[in-house]
Amino acid sequence: MDKLILASASPRRRELLQEITPFRVETSLFEERASGLSARETAEYFAAGKAKEVFSRFPDYFVLGADTVVEYAGKILGKPKDRADAKKTLSMLSGNTHNVYTGVCLVGKGFCKTISTKTLVTFFPLTEELIERYVESGLPLDKAGSYGIQDGYPLVEKYEGSYTGVVGLPIEEVRAILEEAEIHKC
Repeated sequence: MDKLILASASPRRRELLQEITPFRVETSLFEERASGLSARETAEYFAAGKAKEVFSRFPDYFVLGADTVVEYAGKILGKPKDRADAKKTLSMLSGNTHNVYTGVCLVGKGFCKTISTKTLVTFFPLTEELIERYVESGLPLDKAGSYGIQDGYPLVEKYEGSYTGVVGLPIEEVRAILEEAEIHKC
């Protein structure tokens, strides 16, 4: 089996990838800056940037990079700056539908492929009390869009697309890329 590195410090991505293949983790030093790109393009650009940066340090490995971008009303919603920012974002998403794009890039000697998934996520109308409880839990503070679909709070009414993509790593698509690169065979 070829060696695989996950270019991410995300515990959620580690948990998902562990389901399909062995790997090690190296945090990327790629600086996430982009302008003039759509949400999908941003997710793909950041995923590729992370993977390529780690690959430059570990050229004997395959490197998997990923990035999740939340978009609402044409605006990219990153990780919240603080609790007040998380509350503002959750209030904005309350009762509305938004897009979640997760870009994935696999880089290895003679191999580079970048893809992305799009999932439509609709929130329940959220009470101020629920938003306050959720933010005080600390869970939304390290997540794009200030929430995690997997966090156990009644935020998401429905979604259309990849659940694991919203968590941070669209597992079926990743499995297909790994198989294409002959890293993992089911």
